[in-house]
Amino acid sequence: MTKTLLLAGVASLSLSACGTLGQDDAIATAVAMATAAADTAAAEAVAFNPLLAEWEGPYDGVPQWQDYEVGQFDEALAVSLDAYLAEVDAIADNPAAPTFANTIDALELSGEQFDRVYSVFGVYTSNLSTPEVRDLDAKWSPLISEAYDKITLNEALFQRVKTLYDARETLGLTSQQMRALERRYDSYVRNGALLDAAGKAQLSAYNAKLAELFSAFSANVLADENVYTQVSEAEMAGVPGDIVSAAKAAAEAQGMQGYAVKNTRSMVDPVLSFAEDRDLREKIWDRFVNRGDNGDDNDTNAIIAQIVKTRAERADLLGYESHAHWRMQDTMAGTPQRAMDLMMKVWPAAIARVDEEVADMMEFASADGVSEIEPWDYLYYQEKVRKAKYDLSAEELKPYFELNNMVDGMIWSAEQLYGIKMVENTGAVPVYHPDIRTFEVTNTRTGEDIGLFYFDTYARDGKRSGAWMNTLRLGTKLSGDELGLFTNNNNFNKPQPGEPVLISLDDAQTLWHEFGHAIHYMLVDVDYPSLAGNQRDFVEYPSQVNENWLLSEPVLERFARHYETNEVMPQSLRDKIAASSTFNEGYATVQYLSSALVDMKLHMDPDGIVDVDSFEKQTLAALNMPEETVMRHRLPQFNHLFSSDAYSAGYYSYLWSETMDADTWEAFAETGNPYDPAVAERFEKIILATGNATDRIEAYRAFRGRDPDVDALLRRRGFPVDGE
Repeated sequence: MTKTLLLAGVASLSLSACGTLGQDDAIATAVAMATAAADTAAAEAVAFNPLLAEWEGPYDGVPQWQDYEVGQFDEALAVSLDAYLAEVDAIADNPAAPTFANTIDALELSGEQFDRVYSVFGVYTSNLSTPEVRDLDAKWSPLISEAYDKITLNEALFQRVKTLYDARETLGLTSQQMRALERRYDSYVRNGALLDAAGKAQLSAYNAKLAELFSAFSANVLADENVYTQVSEAEMAGVPGDIVSAAKAAAEAQGMQGYAVKNTRSMVDPVLSFAEDRDLREKIWDRFVNRGDNGDDNDTNAIIAQIVKTRAERADLLGYESHAHWRMQDTMAGTPQRAMDLMMKVWPAAIARVDEEVADMMEFASADGVSEIEPWDYLYYQEKVRKAKYDLSAEELKPYFELNNMVDGMIWSAEQLYGIKMVENTGAVPVYHPDIRTFEVTNTRTGEDIGLFYFDTYARDGKRSGAWMNTLRLGTKLSGDELGLFTNNNNFNKPQPGEPVLISLDDAQTLWHEFGHAIHYMLVDVDYPSLAGNQRDFVEYPSQVNENWLLSEPVLERFARHYETNEVMPQSLRDKIAASSTFNEGYATVQYLSSALVDMKLHMDPDGIVDVDSFEKQTLAALNMPEETVMRHRLPQFNHLFSSDAYSAGYYSYLWSETMDADTWEAFAETGNPYDPAVAERFEKIILATGNATDRIEAYRAFRGRDPDVDALLRRRGFPVDGE
């Protein structure tokens, strides 16, 4: 059955390739020979395993979640991955001379079935994790890594790509074809295509080992987040009512007495901000910041040490000074030093601001008999300073940031800027959890359908912490412009039935940030799948820009309404928000930048031999890290770095992106209209719609007329700017 299914994959690939941007008679002939037997076998497999079936229903097909079971993944991953490799082998072994159509087009379209299965599996590992799912992830991560290496290191395939690359100036390629070819060639070389056989075998061993370690790290951190601290009613004094209610519900769900605080940021931060019981704050803080660092079965230090060492060895094998130097090749920054230069331009001002913030807090701490601000005190006394300085507290704002209103506001804002219209249709399509809401997405300017948006709002056991966006499918011209399937995932505390979800200003900004990612990919309009994604230090830029519209006057006027009275947020409160816009920026910047600096310094070490806790402490000491706070993500729980390679030596990218974001927002501010249609159109057409089809630095210059101005970032954060 499997061998025939492989031919089915080739058939599907080849017919698509011949019917889009190119035609190749040799592939078409092979397709005709394979199709009849493949169709029969594929139908048998689909009947046996729903995960292998093409998606059905509206929006060019959607996942049939109701048909999926964890026990189906083992076979589905095996069959679809084998099919993917067979498709690639067919491309590599094609006796016809390499053409763009029979090589690059074909590669761009390969692996469709595996992509479907793996995207569904990704939802299970991130949103619906169980011990069984984690075991499958541990098993399949190294196997999938090995399969990717087989593609990248396939000598016959690389020679076809290289033949085209060497002759690229004579092929009459479009600009997007040229970029797709050049980026694929560069990626293959960067990932070991020029190594000898022994080197390729060693590289594959490193990658397989890392995949195992990433899975183990993720499982350990998730286990430490899926724990609850039992709390009494007295200990909850001062904590906002909605958080108390969520803690009560969590205790009931866990069969615990009183209240239960889950070990995730969405529960921890409100307790640290408002709980009057200092001992409780310390206990909650200690458990949270020591995730993965308790010397027990969930400890991640040994895993991290192996990851860092293996990364360093891999970088050396590939001919790079360090893992950071290797990772920085396909970025806007280009080198670790350029990233460090940006971070160190901001760091001194950030720690100086923390000193000022701590001095402001001491007046209130001293009144409580506290002689020294500890990390578990910072958010608590920060709120007291906010109230005293600006007559504003986070709790005063929350009634105006009701979740449903904020969702309506972010959708309205996207429609004003880009013509994106979203209409809720929850219940019209299958979903993977009862809490999921769905929205139909269209473009009001063109009248075209864009796709479907899944909105996964609440925290739950088995769902990783934080917030993220992904695409289950993204259409391109080569693939037939299929409608996109987009998700946003947050971890807000689910309320008791009938109660509102009141979120903080920080949570609202996170909501808009993730929706900014969705907007970006809803608007991408490129020819090739490989040009839809972006460089790591660019990808956060569109999402960070989108945060700005949350506090724009039109949004505040229409959607920042009191959840009980529907009264608009009073102007006096809006003025307080504006006046306090740079409040606590020292804390926020130091928490983030310390994480980014430790990441970069860790991965710039050529040897990669590290005692994790000692390295963290020594590096922070050398940076003069304020003792009153900690990294936003300590190394033992730093999922960005150690659950994959994605953000390793790349956490700086948020600052790099925010530099462009702050400068972009000033482009709107200069017009006096945050929804200026001319600026919005330029931003959409030059930045968002182009994906990675054009050089990102050149795209920014085309949009803004120059390189980004770092002074815009300093002004936004209220830090000193030379000459101003």
